[in-house]
Amino acid sequence: MTSKLEQKETPQANGATVPGDCLAGPEPSEFLGADGTRVEVVVLESRANAKGVREEDALLENGSQSNESDDTSTDRGPEPASPLKETSFSIGLQVLFPFLLAGFGTVAAGMVLDIVQHWDVFRYVTEVFILVPALLGLKGNLEMTLASRLSTAANIGQMDTPKELWKMITGNMALIQVQATVVGFLASIAAVVFGWIPDGHFSMAHAVLLCASSVATAFIASLVLGMIMIGVIIGSRKMGINPDNVATPIAASLGDLITLALLSGISWGLYKELESKAYVNPLVCAFFISLLPIWVIIAKRNSATREVLYSGWEPVIIAMAISSVGGLILDRTVSDPNFAGMAVFTPVINGVGGNLVAVQASRISTYLHMSGVPGDSPETAPRKCPSPCSTFFSSDVNSRSARVLFLLVVPGHLVFLYTIHSMQGGHTTLTLIFIVFYMTAALLQVLILLYIADWMVHWMWGRHLDPDNFSIPYLTALGDLIGTGLLALSFHVLWLIGDRDSDVGD
Repeated sequence: MTSKLEQKETPQANGATVPGDCLAGPEPSEFLGADGTRVEVVVLESRANAKGVREEDALLENGSQSNESDDTSTDRGPEPASPLKETSFSIGLQVLFPFLLAGFGTVAAGMVLDIVQHWDVFRYVTEVFILVPALLGLKGNLEMTLASRLSTAANIGQMDTPKELWKMITGNMALIQVQATVVGFLASIAAVVFGWIPDGHFSMAHAVLLCASSVATAFIASLVLGMIMIGVIIGSRKMGINPDNVATPIAASLGDLITLALLSGISWGLYKELESKAYVNPLVCAFFISLLPIWVIIAKRNSATREVLYSGWEPVIIAMAISSVGGLILDRTVSDPNFAGMAVFTPVINGVGGNLVAVQASRISTYLHMSGVPGDSPETAPRKCPSPCSTFFSSDVNSRSARVLFLLVVPGHLVFLYTIHSMQGGHTTLTLIFIVFYMTAALLQVLILLYIADWMVHWMWGRHLDPDNFSIPYLTALGDLIGTGLLALSFHVLWLIGDRDSDVGD
């Protein structure tokens, strides 16, 4: 006689016991019992992963240290936790102030670039212009990635205790110092190469100047902005605000201005020392590079950042290369009288696009983390390329936030353009045709970026990659390249059609 065991309790990795009928994937096997009869046993697959986090458990991450985590009632579905249950109005309200703050930060950076472009170091070492998008892009490579990573950790309860909080702070600060130093050094090499190829002229003194300026700027800016990001995320959680909505824009608001001010001041000071104290530039470069082993040891000993230390280089290096191409475009256009005004508008259009897409990428990543772990394939993480309709017009929360962020482009840029005009930046009069071309470029840039973000984050998730660490560098770098390219194209078309009333080029 054959007997069937219809149900079997299967232990979970977190210590809970779940009835067999709650688990999928039964595999029947036959064995011989003690009396020689055949017994068919239904072997049920445990879906708990190595971390003990199931799709339902991800929603209970904040209480994983208590006995409540043993309760695996099937009444709980993989619905995202409360921070993502937001209306369009609440999303817009939380994003608006940081977005405007970030925008004014990019306006200030544009005004600074409009002034310093006439300094001797920018006139005689023009490769510094190539460094501008690459180093400003560090906020996307490092600070925004840090903000997205910590926002996700805060939302799923990994920063609730002082021990966990201190562990996340020390590991991540050491990590971004390693990345900033390496990326700053590589950005200087890219600037030297991109400057040498068109002209065929190479100067060792200028190359060392670029290296020292780039490494020092990246190191100091990342240190300051990293500390600010940690404070913003801790404060926003205590105030009941979703860190995904505010952290990345605030990183961008101060990132452009601080980085550009540091780059201008450091490069100007080192340029002044070239003639009388030529040894200063190599010493500055060697000092910051010599600190690398210390930061590597700290980041390597921290389990929260060890994996990123090994696997997180590809996106930041490729993003730096993409931003450097945008810097090459800026270098070739900013000195052309027909493109006067490019210097003041480039940080604005690039910064706004990068800020908005970073918010969206951070939100989607947090949403996916609340549904499982990278490599899972819930319905929220399609592997196929999404359609524009699903990205912008569906009813889910990520599509809602995409619409809100896209609708912020025009009013935001109008405010920023008026601010630049009132401060007489760029020597450009805001005529209707100029505004139309500028807005077209800005809308097209953000539209492309939001669509790419929807595809890229889900694609990385399906490939077992954490989008918090990999997506934002690519997206902000693409924002720099697309924004600079579309802006240069707009200025070129304005010059071709003879928009002399806009005083572009005067």
